[in-house]
Amino acid sequence: MRVARAALGTVAAIAALALFTCARPSHAQGVAAPAAPAAPAPPLRVITLDEAIRIALDQNATVRLARNGATLDSLSVRLLRNQFLPNLSASVQSSQAFGSGSGGSNATGTGGANPLSTSLGISSGVTLYNGRQNVNALGEARLVSRASTLEFERTRQTIVFVVASDFLALITQQQLLRVQLENLVGQQEQLTQLEAFTAAGTRNIGDLYQQQSATAATRLAVETASRGASLAEVDLIEYLVLDPRASYEFSAPLAGDSLSGRAFDLDSLIATALRQRADLRAQALRVEAAAREVLVAEGSRLPVVSATAGYGSATTTASDASFASQLDQRRGGSVGVGVAIPLFDRGAAAVATQRAKLQLDNETLALRDQVLAASLDVRRAYLNYQSAQEQLAASDAQQKAAALALEAAQTRYRVGLATFVELTLARATLVQAQSAVVTARSSLAFLHALMAYYTGALDPAAHVAIAAPASVR
Repeated sequence: MRVARAALGTVAAIAALALFTCARPSHAQGVAAPAAPAAPAPPLRVITLDEAIRIALDQNATVRLARNGATLDSLSVRLLRNQFLPNLSASVQSSQAFGSGSGGSNATGTGGANPLSTSLGISSGVTLYNGRQNVNALGEARLVSRASTLEFERTRQTIVFVVASDFLALITQQQLLRVQLENLVGQQEQLTQLEAFTAAGTRNIGDLYQQQSATAATRLAVETASRGASLAEVDLIEYLVLDPRASYEFSAPLAGDSLSGRAFDLDSLIATALRQRADLRAQALRVEAAAREVLVAEGSRLPVVSATAGYGSATTTASDASFASQLDQRRGGSVGVGVAIPLFDRGAAAVATQRAKLQLDNETLALRDQVLAASLDVRRAYLNYQSAQEQLAASDAQQKAAALALEAAQTRYRVGLATFVELTLARATLVQAQSAVVTARSSLAFLHALMAYYTGALDPAAHVAIAAPASVR
C-alpha cells in the first residue's frame, strides 16, 4: 500500500511539473499576443416571489386573453345600452330625369327638359317598446360582463397559484440538493478518517474501498439533485417568459415550520369556497344571463312600438324660383308612431325560446357540477393537509432519531465496537430522513396554498407568502 502511494505521488509530481512547464511562456517562440478580453458575464437578476407573480400577471397569455374577453363583454354592454337612444341621420338625394315628354319639355311644361331634383332631410327614430327585448338583452350583457370579470379574477388567482407552486418546487429541489451536499461533506470526512485508520493499520482496507464507493455515489446524488434544481428553474423561466440566456436567482420567503400547527375546519372551508370562489359566482351569473336570454326570445312574440320624426326640403331645376326660395317653400316635417305586430315568423320565436331554455338548463347543470367539484376539492385538500401534518411530525421525529443514531454509530465505530456496515446504514437512514422532512414540509406548504386557491381566498393583489421548506439540519 505504501509503495502504491509513493508511485501515485511520483506520477502527480511529474504531471504538475509538466503543467507548470507548459504554462511558462517560451522565449524561443517570441512573446505571445495577449489574449482577447472575455465578454462580461450578464448581471445576475434576483427575482422574488412577488416580482415573479407580477411578471406572470403582465406577460402570461392566459391572463391577457381573459382580460381581453372581459373588455369585449363590457363593450357589448355599452353597445346595448346605446340602443335605448334615438338614432339621427341626415340624407341628401339628387336625381336627373331623362326623356320627359316627346317635345323635350318636362312634365310640368316649365323649366326646360330633364330637370334636376334635389331633396335634403334629417330623420330620427327610437324604439318605445319591443317586448322588453332590449331591456332583457342589456341585463343579460351586464350579467355576462360581470361573469367575465370574475373569471378574469379567477384566472389571476390560478396564475398566482401556479407561480407559487413552481417557486415551491424550485426551493424544494434546492433543499434536497443541500441535503446531498451535507451528506457529501460527511462522506468525505469519513473517507479522510478511514484513510488515516487504514494507513495506521487499524481498519480493514475493505472499509476504505466501500467508503470510496459511498462517496462516489453521493457525488452522483449531488449531481442528480443539482440537475433537478436546474430543471425546476428552467420551468419557472419558461412560465414567466424570461430570457433564457440571462442568469437568475429566485428568492422566496421561507416560513419553515409555521404551518405545522395550523388547523382548518372542513365545514367552514366549504362554506367559504361556495361563498367567495370567483368561478362559482361567475357561473351563477351566467345562469341568470341564460334566464334573461329566455325572456329575450319570448319577447319576440310581442308587438314593437317605435316613434319616428323627420324634417326636410327639396329643390328642382324645373322651377324658376331660386334655390333658397325653393328650400323655404318646400320645407316640412313629420312625426309618427308605428306598431308592428308579429303574426307569423315561421316558428323563429318558438325555436329561439326552446334553445334559450336548453342553454339555461346547461348552465344550471354546469353550476351544480362546479359547486360539487369545488366542495370535493376542498374536502380532498383538507384530508391531504391533515395527512401532511402527520407525515411532517413523523419525519421530524425520524430525523432526530436518525441523527442521534448516526452520532452513536460514529462513536462506536471509532473505538471498534461497530462495523462499517452499521455506520453506512446509519448515515443512509439520516439522509433518507432529511429528504423526507424536506418533502413533507414542501407537501404541507403546497397543500396550504392549494387550500387558499380552492377556497378562493388567494388574493393576487396582496403579498403572497409561500411556506417553503426550511434548511434541514
